[in-house]
Amino acid sequence: MKLYYFRGACSLADHIVLEWTGAPYQTVEMSHANLNSPEYLALNPAGTVPLLIDGDLHLTQNAAILTYLAEQYPRARLLGRGSVRERAEVMDWLSFLNSDVHPAFKPIFSPARFHPDTKHSSAVADTARDRVRAYLAILESRLEDRDWLNGERSIADPYLFVMLRWALRLKIGLDAYKGLTRFLDRMYADPGVRAAVLAEEGTFANDLQPRS
Repeated sequence: MKLYYFRGACSLADHIVLEWTGAPYQTVEMSHANLNSPEYLALNPAGTVPLLIDGDLHLTQNAAILTYLAEQYPRARLLGRGSVRERAEVMDWLSFLNSDVHPAFKPIFSPARFHPDTKHSSAVADTARDRVRAYLAILESRLEDRDWLNGERSIADPYLFVMLRWALRLKIGLDAYKGLTRFLDRMYADPGVRAAVLAEEGTFANDLQPRS
């Protein structure tokens, strides 16, 4: 399998799950320039990441990639313990992250795409920050008394990890979210997470810890 990724992007979730499954894989780091190259567009016409290639299968959506990996490697138990109910609960949280939380960040990353006027685009970003905080409150409530979004770690957890890193990078902050902070520390302590972050970023540091 081959994963095409962009540093800091949501493709990190797929990279972590590849580590958790123990599957053999390769990675290809993309840049803004080669995302739109003819060679890459031939593989993924949308010119986005992630892209997972497994033989003649090309998957370009996080939810599909994460689910595919979990089902290909059931021993990793990333879709619950096998019951229909547990699988549905994992997919429910994964869908929430993919369909609601992830899009809420887009006006913060690129406010001009939503309003070309600088004055108004700033307001768009501020509104999006409020929406992200509302979603973080829902996730905080879920993680107040548990280690993972579901009974054990699942494909939803790396996706949440990526978005919490975005929240820190975008100065939304996590000081008010103790459960999410504990979750982020737990993820940073995980060997698979550490391996994926180190491979992509060339260094490893817990964003919650003070830097010298």
